[in-house]
Amino acid sequence: MTALPTRKLEAYRYADIAALGDVWGSLAAPETIQIAAQQSLQQIWLPSDDEVQVRRAEITLAEGASAQIYALNSASRYGRYEIDVTLADGAHFELHAAIIGTGSTTLEIVTTVRHIGIGGTSKQIVRNILGGTATGSYLGKVAVARGAQQTDSEQSVKAMLLSRGATANSKPELEIYADDVKCAHGATVGELDREQLFYAAARGLDPASARALLLEGFIGGLWDEIVGDDQAIADLARAALKAIA
Repeated sequence: MTALPTRKLEAYRYADIAALGDVWGSLAAPETIQIAAQQSLQQIWLPSDDEVQVRRAEITLAEGASAQIYALNSASRYGRYEIDVTLADGAHFELHAAIIGTGSTTLEIVTTVRHIGIGGTSKQIVRNILGGTATGSYLGKVAVARGAQQTDSEQSVKAMLLSRGATANSKPELEIYADDVKCAHGATVGELDREQLFYAAARGLDPASARALLLEGFIGGLWDEIVGDDQAIADLARAALKAIA
């Protein structure tokens, strides 16, 4: 295991280094996933009961392969998801992730998506809901290699702050060396709409239920494309929202 990183490193700029140090010595190497040509993978990343949670994966997509990751980061003290993806010709990658935190927790999603083949596509959708003095961060780099023409990549990051002490950090980054590409990113930070809260209250919902309903709508679409009937992630997200609302 290498030395404990510091905040001087860009990928750890917002990390809780003290919490990371508690588990650093026991961390395994990143999970390595190789997806063969024309094959597909779906993974659902769920939070555990541990107060400090770190999960890392390195994914290689061969020609025409695809991968979809659905992730919920809601650790009570510190949660960090790291994903490094490399896409060959015609490969496709999607990340649908929610960060839900309150108290003084620090939650991070750090991604690097490397397009090295022609016609690769990627989409990353991240939603943050933060209360208390929680910090939620997304650092996402999309790197398009020279010759990786016709790449189509999208990053969408939105944060909802429920208190003045909460902090959302967003750093989508593009590094492009090809000239025939479509790469876009957007990031917004906001609060719950007071008019929508009033509308919900006028129809009989108590304030906490109204807030939970609006927050669920904010992230609800993240799980719509899950293949199969595994809705554990939706249930856990709903429970986390009720606790934070």
